[in-house]
Formats: sequence, C-alpha cells, structure tokens
Amino acid sequence: MAQKTDCIAITRSTPEKEVLELGSQCSQCGHCCRYGSGFVLKHEIKAMADLKGISEKKFRNEYLKEVRMFDTLMLRFRKIQQENRPYGRCVFLDKENRCSIQEAKPLHCRIGNCSEHSQELSIWFMLNHAVDETNPNSIREWGIYLKTHPTIPGGNLEELVPDKEQLKKMMDDHHTKEVDKDGRDKRS
Repeated sequence: MAQKTDCIAITRSTPEKEVLELGSQCSQCGHCCRYGSGFVLKHEIKAMADLKGISEKKFRNEYLKEVRMFDTLMLRFRKIQQENRPYGRCVFLDKENRCSIQEAKPLHCRIGNCSEHSQELSIWFMLNHAVDETNPNSIREWGIYLKTHPTIPGGNLEELVPDKEQLKKMMDDHHTKEVDKDGRDKRS
C-alpha cells in the first residue's frame, strides 16, 4: 500500500511567510550559488549594505547589476564568471561555499535552493516579483515561458489577466520597442 504524503500546494497567492518556511530546507551546500546568483528586491539592499558596512549606493554599484526578467527591471548579484563558461559563482559565495551575507540574504536566495519545492518556489518568486499583469510585454514573455515550462496555480495567462478581451489584445499587441545594448527600453 502506498504511503500517504502531505501535498503542499504553492500558489501565486501563497503568503511569503509560508514560502520562506518551505524554502528554509536549504542544506547550505553552495551548489545553487556556484552556478548563478540571486535576485535582490530594492527594499532588501539596506540590510545587506549595512552588513557590509557600506552605503546602499556603493553596495548597488559594486555588487548588483540590472537585468530584465519578463520585461521587468530587476537587480541581481554580480557573478564571478568562470573562464569559457556561461555561468559563475555568486560574488558572496566564500571559499568554504558559504554565503558571506547569510544574515541579510534576500528572499530569492532564501527560497531558491535544492529543496523538493525549489521549482514551485522559483515560479512563485517570478509571478510575484517579475511578471507584471498590466504590462503586455511581460504577459507575452510569460506566455512564451509557459510553452516550455510548468507553472503553479494562479500563474496561467487566464488567471493573470482574467478579462479575455484584454488578454487577447495584450497577446496580439506586437509593437516592438527600441532597446539599448543591455536590453533596456530606450523610452524609459
């Protein structure tokens, strides 16, 4: 007879407190941080800058870079790129494979680990911090992502934009925008 297991449903509306509990299963092996870096929310910068004993501006300039995810400007830790590799370790991963800012680690790093719920937690983060249901480009990019990736309840296009006409217009609106060499909208 099969053993009954608890089923945990992570949805777009799962409270951050529950997400943090599920993400706390990190073994602190450093694996995730050796091959990439985490996203940082603007309100998280102060605690990390204070821990390093520098200004928020200096922290941002030295340790963060701007990237676009689903047409949303995000901040991400810089990586120490490995030669001839597309990946690199997080700038805060020390020689013992430990996070040197563990006490002020941002949300994405606290939930983005090798736990059994890592995929759902990553999707939760994207839906709550990168996908903008009011931005047609963001919705279109999320739609492209969904063609080859799973989602969680609350993450389907029809759930993000329940108005069918509005969703159709967003998906059909193929106006291109001019971007600079870093992918930033030149109109911003």
